Amino acid sequence: MAIISSKQDPNQPNKQRSDTVKRDRPLSQPLLKPEVTAEEKEPQEDSIRPHRFADYIGQKELKEVLNIAIKAALGRNETLDHLLLYGPPGLGKTTMSLILAAEMGVDCKITSAPALERPRDIVGLLNSLKPGDVLFIDEIHRLSRMTEEILYPAMEDFRLDITIGKGSSAKTRSLPLPKYTLVGATTRVGALSSPLRDRFGLIQRLRFYAHDELTLIVLRTAQLLQTSITNDGAEEIARRSRGTPRIANRLLKRVRDYAQVKNAGIIDQSIASVALELFQVDPCGLDWTDRQMLSVMIEQFNGGPVGLETMAAATGEDTQTIEEVYEPYLMQIGYLNRTPRGRVASAAAYKHLGFTPPNQQLSLL
Repeated sequence: MAIISSKQDPNQPNKQRSDTVKRDRPLSQPLLKPEVTAEEKEPQEDSIRPHRFADYIGQKELKEVLNIAIKAALGRNETLDHLLLYGPPGLGKTTMSLILAAEMGVDCKITSAPALERPRDIVGLLNSLKPGDVLFIDEIHRLSRMTEEILYPAMEDFRLDITIGKGSSAKTRSLPLPKYTLVGATTRVGALSSPLRDRFGLIQRLRFYAHDELTLIVLRTAQLLQTSITNDGAEEIARRSRGTPRIANRLLKRVRDYAQVKNAGIIDQSIASVALELFQVDPCGLDWTDRQMLSVMIEQFNGGPVGLETMAAATGEDTQTIEEVYEPYLMQIGYLNRTPRGRVASAAAYKHLGFTPPNQQLSLL
């Protein structure tokens, strides 16, 4: 497997040192954010990832679809169709691309759209591919327009069009590319342009995980990390993980730290509960900011409706963070509703925080 990353700026010689400083402060990142932290970029994360579909827990329908596509491609001795994976962060899009490459018996090259700023970045990457390789582009909706234009013939005709010269002397040369599979991942499929989206032969969505699936993931990760945990302890961590494997693994590591420092021994339900309460993660998976948002909405605005800008000013969070990080999960579990007039806290949110719902909310229970 080859990993492609953006080049280091020679004007930043202390980049390695700054990365070390970030790893020394693992708690500076919220536990319930599904983005990858510096700790999870270390080699230990690769040992946790499953490398075959047989080891991949969850996403049953998606695995069945991809298994059929892989077997059909191998039977015809062809490459797999280009694949677009979309869904919330932390559900396993990168892991799925690595498994696809392993099942097809080819290499996987990984990059992200922000790293492909200039046309020569994507040109060099495409020229380095070998027949059958998998090219994974994360956050593909952030590709620049020029890079996207280069990808069109590269995806459809396996051809790279290069313009040499400028003005009237400019010439276009077409270079053949080996047949490969492009796997794009995005959290915002609607942000992709139609020409790019339509060039993918397979478009699949990753869903949130059920509690029993997350419990199995926690048990598997604990075994790989050589951490003793009971089924009840794994269930407690899974219940607070927002349906996201990345968060489940992150919470497991923090509970493991707590058990080690407190000499608690095997992680059971009570130890997991006490540890996660220390990290301010409640039984529904809400963290301090989630509860603050709901409390402000209930106490200061009578449960709403309240506008996004007003919520941002009252809580001290920016609007994008509220809209993309906190609101989706609160809406998913039914604690928050969006209306044309603004955000409204539901009766379930009142009960969870210990408030008495107003009469109009009680009638909905």
